[in-house]
Amino acid sequence: MLSSLTGSPAGTRARKLITHERVLLAIKTALAAAIAWWIALRVPGVAAQYPYYAPLGAVACMYPTVAGSARQGLQTLIGLTVGFALAFPIILIGDVSVVSVAIVVGVGVLAAGLPKLGAGRDWIPIASLFVLLVGGDSPEEYSFGYLIQMLVGVVVGLSVNMLVFPPLHLDGALRGLRNFRELLAQQLSDMAAALGESWPPEHEEWAERESSMSNLGQEVRSAVQLADSSRRGNPRRLRHKRDLSADYQRLQAMERIAFHVQDMTEVLAGVIWHTPESTPLPPALVDPLRDAIVRTAEALNAWDPDGPTMTEAEAAVERLMQEIASGAAAEQRIQATAALGMDLRRILLTVRAESTSPYEEAVPDSEQSQS
Repeated sequence: MLSSLTGSPAGTRARKLITHERVLLAIKTALAAAIAWWIALRVPGVAAQYPYYAPLGAVACMYPTVAGSARQGLQTLIGLTVGFALAFPIILIGDVSVVSVAIVVGVGVLAAGLPKLGAGRDWIPIASLFVLLVGGDSPEEYSFGYLIQMLVGVVVGLSVNMLVFPPLHLDGALRGLRNFRELLAQQLSDMAAALGESWPPEHEEWAERESSMSNLGQEVRSAVQLADSSRRGNPRRLRHKRDLSADYQRLQAMERIAFHVQDMTEVLAGVIWHTPESTPLPPALVDPLRDAIVRTAEALNAWDPDGPTMTEAEAAVERLMQEIASGAAAEQRIQATAALGMDLRRILLTVRAESTSPYEEAVPDSEQSQS
């Protein structure tokens, strides 16, 4: 889930989680298809002629979350209904021919462009074509039987997904937020270390980490959204309670911090490698700047707005800003240092505004989402 950390222990756990989710989904899909087939063989009436569509419906609606499964199943049934409706006027006009096949497929593809059809859009041309080619002399009966058996499959698939270990992806959101915070703190620590090395620094991988921060931020947002979606219609949410609105607030705070960390990365990389002559760091400000960055990284890692690390970080940043405003530095070009100091101040203001408790308390290991 978090590809930016695939080389870390967290990345290893993420790969195992993905494998576990896929195996569980495969088992549930196989079970749903088997049950749907068993029921389809016992459906009375004209639908009994088309039992093979029931396991197809079970497979079509299966999704990693209960809400997603319900949405996908409903969209599939709507898409089939639209496809059947589009095929009948063409069937009434004439027999099956090259022209009628082209028309029914073309109209189906056009209809698939309608908004809000989701997974159902892919079924529209398929349903139209099947009614035309397979429906034979009784397209009404074929359409009815097809739709009934698909409905059987969708109901079975949704029931299996809801009752057999319905997944709650709360752990992925928690782990993602923690990894995002740790990556941002690590970026600050690496920049502080670069200030203490002889220039140009030997370690420069931090200067190329901007895309990693952006990618991880997007993946964490997807993880939080998946956790939110996995709670809808899921009976396990009553036992595994979590305030996802707080997670969204934390994520927004992290994204704001990531913006400032990326800005600091660009400024410091420019000072070191790109424009060292036009935007230098005055020697008198290097030590206060490094101390402020180190303290801010510690405050970000602790994420405790009322803790001692926050107080120390705010004091270090204020000392830096006082040095920038002092007479000793006033005669030097301090634009880069001032920009870095303002980013540090905004990072701490964001952490200070986040009044909730640390992330580590959220979901105990005994209540992991895949149990």
